[in-house]
Amino acid sequence: MTKTGKTMRILLTFIIMTFALPAWATLEIDISKGHLDPMPIAIPDFVGSSDPEREIGAQIAALIRANLERSGLFKPLDPASFIERQNNINVQPRFADWRIIKSDALLSGRLVMESDDRMRIEFRLWDVLAETQLVGLQLATTPENWRRIGNKISDVIYQKLTGETGYFDTRIVFIAESGPKTDRVKRLAIIDQDGANPTFLTSGKYTVLTPRFSPTAQQITYMSYASRTPSVFLFNIETGRQEVLGDFPGMTFAPRFSPDGTKVIMSLVQGGNSDIWVMDLRTRQRQRLTSSSAIDTSPSFSPDGSRIVFNSDRGGTPQLYVMNADGSGTHRISFGKGNYSAPVWSPRGDLIAFTKSLRGKFHIGVMRPEGDVERILTTAYLDEGPTWSPNGRVLMFTREPRPGAGPHIWSIDLTGANLRQVSTPGDASDPAWSPLIQ
Repeated sequence: MTKTGKTMRILLTFIIMTFALPAWATLEIDISKGHLDPMPIAIPDFVGSSDPEREIGAQIAALIRANLERSGLFKPLDPASFIERQNNINVQPRFADWRIIKSDALLSGRLVMESDDRMRIEFRLWDVLAETQLVGLQLATTPENWRRIGNKISDVIYQKLTGETGYFDTRIVFIAESGPKTDRVKRLAIIDQDGANPTFLTSGKYTVLTPRFSPTAQQITYMSYASRTPSVFLFNIETGRQEVLGDFPGMTFAPRFSPDGTKVIMSLVQGGNSDIWVMDLRTRQRQRLTSSSAIDTSPSFSPDGSRIVFNSDRGGTPQLYVMNADGSGTHRISFGKGNYSAPVWSPRGDLIAFTKSLRGKFHIGVMRPEGDVERILTTAYLDEGPTWSPNGRVLMFTREPRPGAGPHIWSIDLTGANLRQVSTPGDASDPAWSPLIQ
């Protein structure tokens, strides 16, 4: 079992801690707004009775602050401004002290080392204005898993205060690039959603492209030149095992998993023509879904698996099309100016993200599956390859800001706000966001 793929077990126990939970939360963020004042939230270091407990508690609190601030929805307050110094999270806070520093919410936490290989974390989220506890939880894991604890707590806060599922306990698989433009080394790599824990999964001996996670986050499908002909591979994160997916006579590329993880959909080139095929991973049987003389590529399933969006030039220019999962009912959905490519269906099912090229610029945009309400979120010299967060509220993509500049991964909120570069070890492209880690 690889270090990257090692299963990190965390026990979550939902408990009512001393104070009764309310039937509803008084604090709520409307994350659909394009312009939003971030919610002020106070996150003191988690308390502990020993130096190791306090050290890990401070790391967890710092991670939560960074996660929430990076979302653009929260404004973690400077701990130096805190008036009350909490020593016992089972005692109700002095809410007046937190209102003075204009905090709307307060997170109180405690860490207890029960043994060398087990720690317990307790925390409470408070509505400062209503003087009410919003949630109280207890988690247990090993000390080396403190980052996952911090990410999971961040997800709890995000969900409680926005009403949406969080996305912090996730990873990003991408292509790490190095070397001159004429001889690039492209390796499969993985990071936590905040850029931490970078790990290379392939050696770089062969070029790899377009990695995509399975719904379980334990498998990756990607394209590689390892077998001379460009082919689709499966990579098991738990074991590090790689295998070619099928024995196709031509080049295969642009693979993606079906929502239930039992199939992989891809493009296959035969006789100089590219069509969409799907393979059942259990039987290895394959089915051809398109048979036009055009270039059909970049397929992506809808979340319920009933439809597929893909890119085709059958109308004369690259545009977006939707068909049923069996290949029937194909119809065009993009009608704006420019060329459309790299479509990917939102996990919520309400939108399709895409890359658009127009007048020498590249854009990341979204539209409804019916093809209407198109919105452009980013514009640059080269923006391409969007990937959705598991809650369908944030997009990551590849950006080259100018000719000759190396590619990097950026993220943006669905509203078009909060544009940020993602930390990676060097140049990076082709990001794919994992589901929430189980």
